[in-house]
Amino acid sequence: MPPTDHYAENHGFRVPIPLHGQSRCDGLTAVGRVKSALEPLRRRGDFAPGSVRNALTSLGYSAGKVQVYQDGSTGVGFLIDIGASPWCMEGTMSRDSAKADAFGGYPDGTDCEPPSGGH
Repeated sequence: MPPTDHYAENHGFRVPIPLHGQSRCDGLTAVGRVKSALEPLRRRGDFAPGSVRNALTSLGYSAGKVQVYQDGSTGVGFLIDIGASPWCMEGTMSRDSAKADAFGGYPDGTDCEPPSGGH
């Protein structure tokens, strides 16, 4: 029996496009590089958005394509529009861990920004 609330159907446009083949391999490599760059900041407790931005741009990502935002007092989130395979990466860094995920954009989105609205 299909769900009666249609949430998944109405919000499927907000699900990132997964990577396959070489793009997936490139994405896993990029995720590893980002996590390694953020780990020293995490261990030091440096959750300043500027520090995270500097770490990400030092990997070669364009400053204009890196968004970093404070996520509580001990957390930082980020979104990188890579512009080539793996296209996009988003993640967080907190006291517990640095996480990142590479993806291919959104079905109805522009660049790496999730689309808004719905139907």
